[in-house]
Amino acid sequence: MDMRPIAILGATGSIGTTTLAVARAHPSRIKVVGLTANSNWRELISLVKEFEVKTIALAHPQAAKSARESGEFPGVRILEGIEGMTEVACLPEVQTVVSAVVGTAGLKPTIAALRLQKTIALASKELLVLAGKFVTATAKQAGATILPIDSEHNAIHQLLRHRPSHEVARLVLTASGGAFRNTPLSDLPKVTPAQALQHPSWNMGPKVTIDSATMANKGLEIIEAGWLFNIPSERIDVVVHPQSIIHSMVTLTDGSLNAQLSPPSMVYPIQDCLLYPQRLPCPAPILDLNEVIKLEMSPPDLERYPCLRIARQAAKTGGTAPAVFNAANEIAVEAFVAGKLAFTGIAPLIEKTLNLCSSREPSSLDDVLNADAEARAMASKLAPGFAR
Repeated sequence: MDMRPIAILGATGSIGTTTLAVARAHPSRIKVVGLTANSNWRELISLVKEFEVKTIALAHPQAAKSARESGEFPGVRILEGIEGMTEVACLPEVQTVVSAVVGTAGLKPTIAALRLQKTIALASKELLVLAGKFVTATAKQAGATILPIDSEHNAIHQLLRHRPSHEVARLVLTASGGAFRNTPLSDLPKVTPAQALQHPSWNMGPKVTIDSATMANKGLEIIEAGWLFNIPSERIDVVVHPQSIIHSMVTLTDGSLNAQLSPPSMVYPIQDCLLYPQRLPCPAPILDLNEVIKLEMSPPDLERYPCLRIARQAAKTGGTAPAVFNAANEIAVEAFVAGKLAFTGIAPLIEKTLNLCSSREPSSLDDVLNADAEARAMASKLAPGFAR
């Protein structure tokens, strides 16, 4: 079996940390050769030593300067900024790039790596939401592969392997329902960021955990699935599945329903991407069928989860509307975390921003980034009007 050299963009985040755990479990199959982080250079010290990494990048130039001056990285190249992250992604020896940078910072490195025909293990759903048209076109032109790390999309990828498109009727994304799935609607205006971060099933980063509570993440996943699997959003369903054991389903044209099941651990989809198409034992608990397993499913309540309705509208509108939805959601979540916006103010702020930012068909990445910047400015301007 061959050794697969990988670079991890966002090595100190939740996905990066789990990716490193998978690499530790398969030292004869996975070799970490490049790491990037935003500014937390101290956390890279032990990782560089453990995996004998020779090239790292820090998004913040000051952090890169501090890392160089620390003397903790002998013989290691320390790059900086998006250019440095891009260089790490494009290292000649790298075969697979784990793209797990939050926001737009991972866009340029990911596209550059695709152009060099590197496999992208994609965790940053924002990249396809913002620029799916350009990311997928680049992959197709270069003959590169995008493998989804999101558990839902990874499940669909597993279910669709070697299956002709004419046999696929619908995709079904499962959703946990987040921290407030059983909270009375009348109590939602009073919930706190600390409560929103108490996810009942998954251990994830703060942004995606809050997005799970609003189900904005499922809206983003509908858009992402459309680009990954070339399926219109009208043929992508969402069901609430509190146990997070069924990760997604596919309805076939004959009416049969195929599902992918595993315990709620990101180790499974990450290992699947890093070792694809091979299967090896996974360093995570397996699903024990000797135990009583309860599998509940129900349609999402759009009064509880208005962000899902708004995201569907953005997906239907297309063009730059998904980028506006994503940007407005990020601003709204930041305001909620800062205590400046009620939890129930997140969806109205996103919807108002979408109504005021006209959608257009982007002809370049600059068009997408400009729409993103415009939406952030608009949402920031509107946010005080939706304050607690």
